[in-house]
Amino acid sequence: MFFGPKPLTVATARNAALINLLATPGLGTLMMGKLVLGLAQLVLALAGFVIVLVWLGAILRQYYGQISGDVEVRSVAWIGLLGAFLFAGAWIWSLITSLGLIRLARRNAAAAPPAPPLISP
Repeated sequence: MFFGPKPLTVATARNAALINLLATPGLGTLMMGKLVLGLAQLVLALAGFVIVLVWLGAILRQYYGQISGDVEVRSVAWIGLLGAFLFAGAWIWSLITSLGLIRLARRNAAAAPPAPPLISP
């Protein structure tokens, strides 16, 4: 149902691209029925997000440790950068996938036979 193959129209490809790029990388790819590709993008995006949260926790631990004076301040910027790069990589990957799906949908729409005319009574 959710992961099943959908008919590839320009509207469904556009909606999947919007979900990929504005909501969660990989989710729109999953909606188009590309299970392995969508899960890989989603896992990469979630891993980047979790690593950014770990970075935030390390920063907060250092700030609160400075209040009590028992924590040595060390740079943990590399953790945040790693998470940001992973998430950005997932987003760029989903952008490329979305553009490919839109291009394929347009090609299919151009090759489809025209609809028969409507006859009014």
